[in-house]
Amino acid sequence: MSGAKEKAASHRVSTSDDVEVSTYLEIAKEMQGVQAAPKPEEIPHGAREAVAIIDFGSQYSHLIARRVRECNVYCELFHYDTPLEKIMSIQPRGFILSGGPASVYEKNAPLTPVGIYESHLPVLGICYGMQLITHQLGGTVAPGARHEYGQAVLHLNDDKSPLFLDLEESLTVWMSHGDEIMEMPTGFRSSASTENSPNAVISDGLKIFGLQFHPEVVHTPQGKQIIRNFLYNVCGCRGTWTPGNFIQESIAAIKGQVGNGKVICALSGGVDSAVAAKLVHAAIGDQLTCIFVNNGLLRREEPERALETFRKNLQMNVVYVDASDLFLDNLKGVIDPEQKRKNIGREFIKVFESEATKLGKIDFLTQGTLYPDVIESATPETKAAAKIKTHHNVGGLPSRMALTLIEPLRYLFKDEVRNVGLELGLPEDMVWRQPFPGPGLAIRIIGEVTRERLDILRGADWIVMNEIKKAKLYRQMWQTFAILTDLRSVGVMGDGRTYGYLVALRAVTSQDAMTADWARLPYNLLATISNRIVNEVAGVNRVVYDITSKPPSTIEWE
Repeated sequence: MSGAKEKAASHRVSTSDDVEVSTYLEIAKEMQGVQAAPKPEEIPHGAREAVAIIDFGSQYSHLIARRVRECNVYCELFHYDTPLEKIMSIQPRGFILSGGPASVYEKNAPLTPVGIYESHLPVLGICYGMQLITHQLGGTVAPGARHEYGQAVLHLNDDKSPLFLDLEESLTVWMSHGDEIMEMPTGFRSSASTENSPNAVISDGLKIFGLQFHPEVVHTPQGKQIIRNFLYNVCGCRGTWTPGNFIQESIAAIKGQVGNGKVICALSGGVDSAVAAKLVHAAIGDQLTCIFVNNGLLRREEPERALETFRKNLQMNVVYVDASDLFLDNLKGVIDPEQKRKNIGREFIKVFESEATKLGKIDFLTQGTLYPDVIESATPETKAAAKIKTHHNVGGLPSRMALTLIEPLRYLFKDEVRNVGLELGLPEDMVWRQPFPGPGLAIRIIGEVTRERLDILRGADWIVMNEIKKAKLYRQMWQTFAILTDLRSVGVMGDGRTYGYLVALRAVTSQDAMTADWARLPYNLLATISNRIVNEVAGVNRVVYDITSKPPSTIEWE
C-alpha cells in the first residue's frame, strides 16, 4: 500500500485484550534494569528455516507474518532501519518487504536496509516493497493516473514464474495503491497485469520478485499459495516450523539459560502463562515455582477453578495469594482507564515481590508474552507501532528484583501457542479458554470499580458465558463478555419505575486479536441473554450489543 490513503490507516492498534497477569510487571516507569532473555536469534537454530519481514509501517505487516507461519516457516518482523547484522542473525533464507504509507519518491522515504540486495538471497516486495525494489534498483515510480483500491483481476503472462505454479492464469487480488511503476529496473520484466497496472508483478527472473497487490489479505483468495510458493519454490524452505520442533528447541534453550537457577512464573488462568509455565517446567522441573495472585478482579468462581486446574494439569509448585482487598482499596475513586491499569500493575508488583522474597534467591521470571504484544508495542523492536494502552508483557521489573526474563512464547501468535499447549498435553478446555485481560473486570467496568459494581458485572458475565457455551458457540468466539457501563436509564419493572445500569454485550471473532469482527450472534440467543440479565442481575434494566469491529475500536472498552 502506498500514498495518502494508507497514511490515514497506517496507525496500528493494540492487542490489549489478552494480557496475562504477569504483564503488570512492566507498567511503572521505574521498572528498568531487567536483563533481556535470549531471543530466538541467540538460540542455536539447528534445522530452523527463517524468513525476515522488513516492516515499512503497513497495517498488514502482521498478516504477512501470520501467512508465513501458516506455511510452517519461522519469521520475524524487523523495522526498516534495523541494522542488517541483526536481521541476518536469524539466518534468513529470504526477505519479504512489506507495504507502507509512504511514496518511494518522497524525501526521507523509508528504504530497504543496506545490504539486502547484495546478500543475493531471495526478495519478495509487496506493494510499497515492490516500488522500493524498483526505485532502489534503477527503475521509476510515480503517481498513477488512476488509483487502484479493492479487488482486481490479475492476468498472468509468465507461466514459468515460481510464484504462480499450480495457479490459474487469472486471479482475484486485493489492490491498495496510488503509485505506479513507470519503468522497471534493468533486467526486470513484467509477469502479470491488471486493468490499471501493466506491471502488477515484476521479477528479475531469478530471486527478486515484486507484487503490486497484497497476497497476505483474505481478499486475495490465492494469496497464501503465492506466499507459500515464494517460501518453498524460491527460498527453498521445507516447512520445519512445527509445535514439536519449537518445544524441543525451547526446552534446550531454557535448560542452557537457567542451569541450576530458580524460576518463578506469574499464572493468570489464561493459556499463555499456562503454556509458558508448562514449557519451562518441562525443561527444569521443580526449579520452577508458579504464583497465582487473586486480585479480586476475576470472574465468578474463577480463582477456585483456576487453582484446581493448575494443580491438576500443570503438576508443579503453585503458590496461591488472595490479595483482593489490597487491589480493590487501591482502585477507590479511580475512573481513568490508564490509571486503573497502572494502579493494578504497581499493586501486583508489591504482592508478587513479597511472595518471591519468601522463596529465597530467585534468578528468573517467566512471562507469557506473545508476538502480537511485541509487534504492537512501542518498543525498539517495533518502532512503527502506536502505543494504545499500557498493558504489554514487554517491559521489566524494578531493578531491585534483578531477575532475568524468560519469555518462551515471545515470537508466537495465539494459535501457535494453543498448538504448543496441545502438543505439551494440556487439556483442551485450558488451551481453548477465551482470552481474559490482565486488569480483569476492572477494565470492563466503566468508571469506578467497587465491590457492588463487581458483583453486578460478575452476574451478567456469568449469564453471557453460560448461554454462549449452551449454544455451543464458545470455541467459535475469540471473546464474549459483558461490560458494566456508567450509564443509567429509566425502565419499568413490576409496574414500577426503575433507574438501572446499562450492560453492554461484546462478542468478537478473530485469529490473533490484532483485528476482530463483531460476532453475528443469533437474535434468539441475544434475547435470552438480555432477558436473563435484566431478570437475574439486580440493578440492571437495559442491555445493548456492541457491533463495532477492531479497528476502529478495540475489543475491550477500556
